[in-house]
Amino acid sequence: MSEPQAPVQFRGVSKEYRIGFWMSRKVRALQSLDLTIPEGEVFGLLGPNGAGKSTTIKILMNLVQASEGTATLFSQAPSHRMARARVGFVPENPAPYEYLTGREFVSLAASLAGMPAAEARPRVEEVLAAVQMDRAADLRIRRYSKGIIQRIALAQALVHRPDLLVLDEPTSGLDPLGRKLVRDQILAERRRGATVLFCTHIIADVEAVCDRVGVLVGGRLVREGLVSELLTTQVPLVEVVLEGIQIPALEGLGVSFRSSESLAGRTLVRISDADLPRLLSATVAGGGRVRSVQPERYTLEDLFLSTLAEAGGKGTVGSEIVS
Repeated sequence: MSEPQAPVQFRGVSKEYRIGFWMSRKVRALQSLDLTIPEGEVFGLLGPNGAGKSTTIKILMNLVQASEGTATLFSQAPSHRMARARVGFVPENPAPYEYLTGREFVSLAASLAGMPAAEARPRVEEVLAAVQMDRAADLRIRRYSKGIIQRIALAQALVHRPDLLVLDEPTSGLDPLGRKLVRDQILAERRRGATVLFCTHIIADVEAVCDRVGVLVGGRLVREGLVSELLTTQVPLVEVVLEGIQIPALEGLGVSFRSSESLAGRTLVRISDADLPRLLSATVAGGGRVRSVQPERYTLEDLFLSTLAEAGGKGTVGSEIVS
């Protein structure tokens, strides 16, 4: 699929908000965002609070306008009616009509999407079952907990089989079972060929379901790539537990390690995989014993935290205020 036809595309997108009593100060929520999400991909958008994630989604959903640059949905402006009809959206804080039942609300979403009634009725039942809401579907939404509202919001986003699913913190307020349900639905949509833009603070969920990830810090996209590539490019580390030898002795034998800690007669050492043979040889030569060798898995959370550290901890838009 050629780049101009991508479901999601940002080119040089910036967003400034005016704040203060006289609206005399500006906050840069986004700065020159370039991002393309191709068809069929699950893309995870990460970042600390105030990094610009929700602003990115609001621009894409035509809820706010970019100050600079262009954003497109299926090569069309976000305001384009036909492009918007191909999108399913779960906002960060869903606010469905409280006087409707869950089934009525999802049926309304199907109707607004233009689904014929004969097609909509079985599809509504299908998505209610998929989010495990079939038993509570006839209760009024005002009686739902926050977690159940998240489920019904996901059902209305899925009902018309969207080509693009945009999820802003969809697992907020969900228990582990609800989180798994959301992950399963994302994977099901991916198998169907849909594109998913997934924004969350729960990094383990992103690692579980996303093909690619981007990290926003201070309104800038500072890291982007395939999850597998971002994790495998890191130096593999190994955790080794030793006995009968102390840290100074290891240092005297010329072994370099990332970190070490003495633990009641044992020594815990973190070392690169390439330096492991040298450590083992030095330990035996120094009269020590090797109790365990455990590869240390580098996770997406580790990558996220290291990215924030590299960016100097400037995670929020509050650090991007200009006069």
